[in-house]
Amino acid sequence: MSQPNLPPRPCLVETTQTPTLDHARAVLAAQPFSLLLGTHLTSFGADGAVLELDVREHLTQQHGFVHGGVVSYLIDNAITFAAGVALGADLVTAGFTVDYVRPARGVRLAAHATVIKAGAALAVLRCDVHAVDADGQAELCAVGQGRVSRRPARG
Repeated sequence: MSQPNLPPRPCLVETTQTPTLDHARAVLAAQPFSLLLGTHLTSFGADGAVLELDVREHLTQQHGFVHGGVVSYLIDNAITFAAGVALGADLVTAGFTVDYVRPARGVRLAAHATVIKAGAALAVLRCDVHAVDADGQAELCAVGQGRVSRRPARG
């Protein structure tokens, strides 16, 4: 089965380019799944990356909480963006874990990922996900830890 001929998507950073919030937002905008969920990159730099999304009914499960898959998506994507500052372009998640602290409910989720340690090709990161209510009060709902690596050379 042949692969479809898709246009190239922007990498997080070109090898000669310093990562910027605008460039990182362009990368996020090139992710169809992130667009589907309505994710926003609100912070990107040496202090890590923050991804946010508004909670809508179709993102919840049968008890009205945000589905755990949505929470884990935020962790996965936030750690990869945060690693981009340390590792540069063309990254993939090597693995991550999620601990759900409490059900996620509110009007918005905010995932803040930071680099714990970065080498030449692999970074270890932490991500805290907070559920924010209508009054702006945030409660920790999940904690993630993961590894992000440079994608192996193609060809």
